[in-house]
Amino acid sequence: MPLKTIKAIAVSMSIGCVLSNLGYAASPNNTWAPSKPIRFIVGFPPGGATDLVARILQPHLTSSLGNTVVVDNRPGANGVISMQVLARSETDGHTIAISHIGSLIVSPTIQKVGYDPMKDFSAVGMLVQLQNILIVHPSMPAKTLKEFLAIAKAQPGKLNYATSGVGSPGQLAGALLESMTGVTLNHVPYKGGGPAITDLVAGHIPSFIAVISTAVPHVLSGKARALAVTGGKRAEALPDVPTIAEAGVKDYLATNWYGLSAPARTAPNIINRLNADFTLALRNPEVIKQFKERGIEPAPSSDTDYLAFIRSEQQRWVPIIKKSNFETN
Repeated sequence: MPLKTIKAIAVSMSIGCVLSNLGYAASPNNTWAPSKPIRFIVGFPPGGATDLVARILQPHLTSSLGNTVVVDNRPGANGVISMQVLARSETDGHTIAISHIGSLIVSPTIQKVGYDPMKDFSAVGMLVQLQNILIVHPSMPAKTLKEFLAIAKAQPGKLNYATSGVGSPGQLAGALLESMTGVTLNHVPYKGGGPAITDLVAGHIPSFIAVISTAVPHVLSGKARALAVTGGKRAEALPDVPTIAEAGVKDYLATNWYGLSAPARTAPNIINRLNADFTLALRNPEVIKQFKERGIEPAPSSDTDYLAFIRSEQQRWVPIIKKSNFETN
């Protein structure tokens, strides 16, 4: 074999190894590249956890995709508006959105949303998993979950708790807490975690079941008091805060998650490329550090695994949603 040919093969293999290490497969399925800026839709206003995740990932995606990634906040209706926009978008890979339990499972169960969560989108992959956390204003007497529940039992339906919206993971967590303890709380939905945490810190609402990343800075500064987290283990960002199960509600578990979706019928090579670039960003040490500081766990997955996970979450939560009658909350 001529030396020139051997050198060419060696260079090709070297490039292939580099691409493989970066998360790209050396196959035609990853030949797509964006030809214009990518619109990364977030269904909540700035200041909340969903927006935080997108903005931490944004610069890394811009670098690896070779084109600008623009975060586009489309708040409203617990993420439904953002998914309506996505469903109507071109299937060319230049419009993507963060999807989650509210927009894919809760809202479609309780109301007409203008899209089919299983037919109108292409799953790209899981992004992160994170806990919710029950926090209260420092002026509230409750310093533990037990004391919080005692206040709720003494005032059925009068203890207000905020969430980021009707059908949000916070409301799911609250509904589960009510069903497992017998208390009746008064749900106060906001248009996102940002406005809700602002009101809690200002003392306008006594409690908030928040996505943990929204709450951490305020808990650490003393502007909010953490009572318990909703997951199966304590959060690294707040290791002294017990889980709700540890605090006395045996077997309680309610976790939160964000994934990535594209319009239905997006080509497999586009899905594969987007999945590879997001996986690369989620495995970046700086991204991991920023997420961990806010209690967020990177959880990259394949598109098929994310779709299977969505279906499993439907089976788990739809009966609870229907039983809790979210429409009237």
